[in-house]
Formats: sequence, C-alpha cells, structure tokens
Amino acid sequence: MSRTLRLLITGGGTGGHTYPALTTLSALQRRQVPHDVLWVGTASGLEARITAEHGIPFKAITTGKLRRRPNLKELGTNIADVFRIPVGVCQAIGHAARYLPDVVLSTGGYVAVPIGVAAKLIRRPLVMHEQTTVVGLANRILSRLATRIALSHESSLGYLPEPARKKAVVTGNPIRPELLQGNRAAAYDLFGLTFEVPLIYVTGGATGSKQINTLITEILPRLLPHAQVVHQCGPAWIDHMRAVEVPADLAERYHPVPYVGGELADLFAAADVVISRSGAGTVSELTAIGKPSVLIPLIPTGGDEQRKNAAYLASAGAARALLEPRPTADQLLAELMPLLADPGLRASMGQAAAKLGRVDAADALCDLLLEVAHGGAQAPSSGSFGGAGSR
Repeated sequence: MSRTLRLLITGGGTGGHTYPALTTLSALQRRQVPHDVLWVGTASGLEARITAEHGIPFKAITTGKLRRRPNLKELGTNIADVFRIPVGVCQAIGHAARYLPDVVLSTGGYVAVPIGVAAKLIRRPLVMHEQTTVVGLANRILSRLATRIALSHESSLGYLPEPARKKAVVTGNPIRPELLQGNRAAAYDLFGLTFEVPLIYVTGGATGSKQINTLITEILPRLLPHAQVVHQCGPAWIDHMRAVEVPADLAERYHPVPYVGGELADLFAAADVVISRSGAGTVSELTAIGKPSVLIPLIPTGGDEQRKNAAYLASAGAARALLEPRPTADQLLAELMPLLADPGLRASMGQAAAKLGRVDAADALCDLLLEVAHGGAQAPSSGSFGGAGSR
C-alpha cells in the first residue's frame, strides 16, 4: 500500500545550495512518487525566488551567519546574528513540528542549521548533502545531527568529524539532466562557429568575472589564431568586451555574450575546453559531462573551497588549475596552448573528468531519501512510498 511522502527541504542562499535540492525534487517527481513538499529558507535567498517560480510551498525563517573569523567591521552584524540564530531555530521548530515531515533534506547554507536542529528535536530523520570537496562549517555542525550524510566527492570524507563518517555515502552532486543532452551542431549554428579551430567556452558565472574578463582581454590577440571563443562575460561587461581590439581577420572567432541560458547544454556539448571558476556546481557539471577545463578559482571563498575544488580536479588529470591568487595572462595562455594543440590530451582530460562525475547523482540522493524515510524509526509503518502520481 503506497502513501504520500512528506519531504521538508532546507538550504539556499546561493545556486550551489539551491539547485541540487531542486534537481533532486525534480527526480522525485519524475519517478512519480506521491509526495508533499515544504521548503524552508530565507526570504532574501535565491531559494525564495526559485520556489515561487516552480510553485513549491515555501516558509521563510530568520537566521544568522556563523563567522569563524569575525572582524571589527562586522561587529554590529555579529551581535545581531547572536539574536537572529535562536529566533530562527524557534521558527524552524514551529514549521517542522506543524509539517511533520517523513524526512528532511538539507543542502547547506546557514539557513539549514536551524532546520537541522529542529529535525533533531522533533525526531525526524535528516539527510544532509554536501556539494563541495571541503565540508563547510554549517554542514560540519549538521553532520553530528544527520541520520545520513550524502557527499559529492570521496575526498570530503576526511573533513567530517570522525563519528559522522560512518553515516556518509557518496552520491555525487545533482545537476540538471538537460545539461547532458546538448546538441553540438545547434551551438555551431547559433554562434556561427567554424570547424577549423577548437572552441573555448569562457564563463565567470551569470554576472561575469572581472578577473576572467580581464585575462581574456589580454590574451585574445594571441589566442584567436589557434581557437574560437564564446565568452559569457556578464551584462555589465558586454559593451566593454565587444569593444576589445582583435585582429580584423580573426574578429569572427570571438563571440562575447552577456548571459548564457537555455543554450548552455549545447555550448557544453560543442566546447573543446572550458575556462571557468571552480565552484561546486560548476565542478559537478564539468565532471558529469566529461569536459576538460582550465579553472581559475575565486579566492578567497569560505574554507578556500574553490581552490581546493580546482586542485582536486587537477590532481586527477581532469583540469588545469591556476591556483595563485592573481594569475597572469601568460600563465593562462601557457595552460591553454597544449590543450588546443593536442586533441588526444583534451580527450584524456575529458575521460579523467568523467570518472569523477556522477550523472545519476539526483537519483542516488532520491534513493537515500526514500530509504531513510521508509526505514527510519520516525517513518510510519502503514505503507511504503511509491506508485504513480505526484503532487
């Protein structure tokens, strides 16, 4: 006899925490598992907008940031957060107690801590998911409360407290399934590309990166004889990048765009090399599609996670990484040129990347959620989760 799964999701603030949860929920819907869902986050986080766009029930709570190295400039905020955190915990307990989920999925961010505490207090099972190679402070706290811990990378195990490691399993980091279905020819048609030279896709994220844009500006005259470039530079940079001087006979090989949306899957399929940051979501996408890359980590980030992500891929032969805080244009070009000249090297790097990727990560996390919900002491015994129709 099947029954409806009650799933509470928490996590957000950024896309790196929000989209894995959304992708996992989509996988649950794709399986036609009967379910209800409630997402708890902050009113100002990305999760508030994403849940509204997808019609997902949402409750906002107050929360504060746990700063490991506070400074005098943040003194006022730190004092305010001392009061926000217990308020958020009380709100989280109220939402969780009224909803009474079968299982809670936490995908990180500081908003996840109050809900994790609430799950423990009302005795609901908690599945914690970590996207990065380095386990952040919030998730190190939650790992002690979690029923099970889902990791994106095997190397993350060493960052967990010793007692939490036996609860951990590597599921990978869920990525949007449409990214695996790109059409190379469609990208070539869209941007008017040529088959004469390899294609580099450059991205600094949706808003662009001053550092990456500046490096590309400096190397373009030397790069374009050997490659063509589609460059997502960000809306604020598009006029500047369109005005960059390049050799007239090679100008058609440079394609700056303010933003890449639905065509991303096609661009990934077409690209021979990707130049990008090394956030958790980007790393998961590059490895899932098996794409060689040159990574320029954002420094600093919490726990220096981007540099550690980049070093992890580079050590596996899946990427080249510029790990210095201020890499030069010459260093970037030196990493790119061997890749552009050697298709065999690009292929081997792509294979190494694919070995690190998990295209089934969303399904693996779904399996874990259902296992915990069905097998935990808190799960009712009147039936299993399954059958057709979701809501």
